[in-house]
Amino acid sequence: MQKNKIVNLAVFIMVISLNSCKAEVINPPVDPPKTADVEMNVTTANKSMLFTSIPLNFNTKPNMAIESTIYLNPAEKFQSIDGFGAAITGSSCYNLLKMKQADRTKLLKETFDPVSGMGYSYIRISIGCSDFSLDEYTCCDQPGIENFAIHELDKRDLFPILKEIQAINPGVKILASPWTPPRWMKVNNLTERKPFNSWTSGQLNPIYYQDYATYFVKFIQAMASEGFVIDAITIQNEPLNRGNSASLFMSWQEQAAFVKNALGPKFAAAGITTKIWVFDHNYNYDNIADQVGYPVKMYADPEVAKYIDGAAYHAYGGDKSELLNVHNAFPNKNLYFTEMSIGSWNYSFDGDLMWSMREIGIGTLNNYGKVVIVWNFMLDENGAPNRPGGCTTCYGAVDISTKDYATLDRKSHFYMIGHLSKAISPNAIRIGTKGFTTSGLYLTAVENTDGTYGLVLQNDTQAAIKVTIDDNTHSFTYNIPAKSLVSARWKK
Repeated sequence: MQKNKIVNLAVFIMVISLNSCKAEVINPPVDPPKTADVEMNVTTANKSMLFTSIPLNFNTKPNMAIESTIYLNPAEKFQSIDGFGAAITGSSCYNLLKMKQADRTKLLKETFDPVSGMGYSYIRISIGCSDFSLDEYTCCDQPGIENFAIHELDKRDLFPILKEIQAINPGVKILASPWTPPRWMKVNNLTERKPFNSWTSGQLNPIYYQDYATYFVKFIQAMASEGFVIDAITIQNEPLNRGNSASLFMSWQEQAAFVKNALGPKFAAAGITTKIWVFDHNYNYDNIADQVGYPVKMYADPEVAKYIDGAAYHAYGGDKSELLNVHNAFPNKNLYFTEMSIGSWNYSFDGDLMWSMREIGIGTLNNYGKVVIVWNFMLDENGAPNRPGGCTTCYGAVDISTKDYATLDRKSHFYMIGHLSKAISPNAIRIGTKGFTTSGLYLTAVENTDGTYGLVLQNDTQAAIKVTIDDNTHSFTYNIPAKSLVSARWKK
């Protein structure tokens, strides 16, 4: 019996040894997967691809496709880029806070995370109410600037959302814009100067210029005390639009006087470094003859210009070429795109995806724009909450269903801003390109501060376009789908 046990044990050991050897042959060590050379994302107008990740490697053979090659020209440098994003309105905050925490975090990470998400990097908020708030209010509705205080609605809704966004992307920048000053500061016109106790229209009474400048200072200081650094302000949202639910008419002459005699000196005295952007309205100046060239007329006075960083524009009237006109007149002043909404008036995902990237995204960047911000980040399926007299047919970049506050409809603006953000980081420098061009192909290229190149391409034709991108060190080739957006990023 003892001998049989020894034999059986030997056989068992031999079987185990053979199986071990066999396992080593069948499962050899596996090399870690190679990371793609080019980080690419694609969105098609027909939704067959929605910010779809496409891993792409550099070409291993010399580039022979000279006739279809786009060459980057980093020696040709243009403006720096500050960032891209959307407005976090009171309505957006209301809808976001209706979501379950896990769902909201997931969406905000998808949007703002610069590594795993799209990397939105700039947001716009209102100073007081906008036409997408839960009520009409300012930060000082009781007469007397000593009564300044951040409104309770902003503390309840805006602050928590800003903190969540900052936790995901601490570098996100904030633009703040008022829709109206406190009503006690308004008059019917500058001739009669009768009190004008209305949220809509009116003009700023010059006797309150100093108080209103203090209002901006107090707002910036109050937000900073909560951990929210205001990177820039505009003096008035749509200053030529009297008709919004909250609004103020403010000509370039008034804005120049306010900056020169009140706002600029108050900022300087308080050590405020927040940038001042003027205008914040349409390319065509609402066809008001004496307001055409609004910021250029302000810059003509050096005592006004010294306080101003640049001008902001919307695209509800006129053409992006106005940015180039202003740049050529005053190349030392910066340009920003701060608002465009989509809505039921003429919307289709495919049509607006193409229009928005061509006109607002690539279009403004290639005309010296430093920022692209679209309007409401989130509304519900009814375009709400909104204010009477404001837009009741607008969509958000994302719409959410009130049935469950979980079902999302990501609109064209969401993806357009996402493509810009993914390829172009804050402080990137726009660079030149040369080589292949064809009708319906649009692009802009940058050099990012992390040692990468970024490229955004748009194919606005009905057929795929095969292109090769060459940065003088590497090249890669991609067949851009018909009617699509492509963002690409790669190490130099």
